[in-house]
Amino acid sequence: MSKLLLYDTRSQRKQPFTPIEPGRVGVYTCGPTVYAPQHLGNLRPYVFADLLRRTLEEEGFEVTHVINVTDVGHLVGDSDDGDDKMEVAAAKAGKRALEIAALYTEQWLNDRRALNVRDPDTLCRATRHIPEQIALAQALEANGLTYSIEGDGIYFDVSRFPRYADFARLDLEAQAERGRIDSVEGKRNPADFAIWKFAAEGVNRQQEWDSPWGRGFPGWHLECSAMSTKYLGDHFDIHTGGIDHVRVHHTNEIAQTEGATSTHPWVNVWMHNEFIDFQGEKMAKSTGNVELLGDLVARGFEPLVYRYFLLQAHYRQQQTYNADVVDGAATGYRRLLGLAAEVRDATGEGEPAVQSDYRERFRDAMRDDLNAPKALAVAWEVARAKSGLSPADRRVLLLEFDGILGLDLVQADPAEVAFESDPRIDALLEEREQARADKDWTRADQIRDELTASGVEIVDTPAGARWRRK
Repeated sequence: MSKLLLYDTRSQRKQPFTPIEPGRVGVYTCGPTVYAPQHLGNLRPYVFADLLRRTLEEEGFEVTHVINVTDVGHLVGDSDDGDDKMEVAAAKAGKRALEIAALYTEQWLNDRRALNVRDPDTLCRATRHIPEQIALAQALEANGLTYSIEGDGIYFDVSRFPRYADFARLDLEAQAERGRIDSVEGKRNPADFAIWKFAAEGVNRQQEWDSPWGRGFPGWHLECSAMSTKYLGDHFDIHTGGIDHVRVHHTNEIAQTEGATSTHPWVNVWMHNEFIDFQGEKMAKSTGNVELLGDLVARGFEPLVYRYFLLQAHYRQQQTYNADVVDGAATGYRRLLGLAAEVRDATGEGEPAVQSDYRERFRDAMRDDLNAPKALAVAWEVARAKSGLSPADRRVLLLEFDGILGLDLVQADPAEVAFESDPRIDALLEEREQARADKDWTRADQIRDELTASGVEIVDTPAGARWRRK
């Protein structure tokens, strides 16, 4: 029996994980709305879900991981009015909505892979599952949970689903008094949400489909319910996403899925990652307060520096992102790679009895609701252990740990990524190179001795002299 503990948003506590089907786990992750590039904050849910999947597989489970791509139906706000984000982006760029979707889906997939995030077993797009969404809406209608607003759309009536407020512990009366979201004329309750939107007369939309209610397009929440149940069934193990989805998107998913299927609970465990704080507020495309993975790379950082940065905090902990912390993450990551490089050529399997304490502490950390910072600390212990662990022991353990951490620890080329940068030391190293070119061996030796005394190791590489701290 697995010792894995996972924090469930619904119960707000950690609990032992037991799969519905022994040995198998179904996981659904809310994917991106592909109307713009996915920024660093957008990428955190997928590194978190990847960490979850790797941990589940390490525990011996066979995982089926499904992620959606929202390429229709996500309006500009939660108010069920306004324009679809895909339509707005397409009009602005002078392109087809599907072209915009293809462009930014590919960018997202490339960024995921650069971060060593494994591809899902199923990547499903909303536009390719319109019949499934219509069928789910029809089931809701047959169960008496919807109503129509003329000229607008089909809406879910939250008053007909008594458990609606339970998941996010919502106070619907208070929200009704102050208005949780902007009201659409004709809504029975402020929290009611669109299942299907009607095509507006005189508006030339790119993405519309015929339905039993006339021509239109699905509401944002409908796709996740339709696609998750198609690929994972009416009852599955784990649903993941960002913390911002709890109060609206995931609350609405639960209501419409359980309302249509009469299954409760639809999902056994709900897991959510926290925000990335960027310059004092949540990183968000709506405010322009964003940085892309490409921006990080353009400044000379390896993509896995960002993965290392994320692993330094628990997924349920908000993280602050700025120039100083990314510099610190880069220094830490490169030092760790430098230590791992020392044992990359070690042979043999070492001594299992010597390795066992480190292995168990690492696994116990990950079993405790994916405590990556604690697990990373064990990896550092192993990397630094110049006595007590042989090179073979260190290599075996680091390779094993990296199966979950995903940092390319022993495989990475140390000549490319294991070195550091500091203006003072870089200047001294440049001066030493010039002294050697001038055959001023005395000055070159003085600089070498000065750096060695301060704990700096100089390494000659094909690209020239580089340095790292011992």
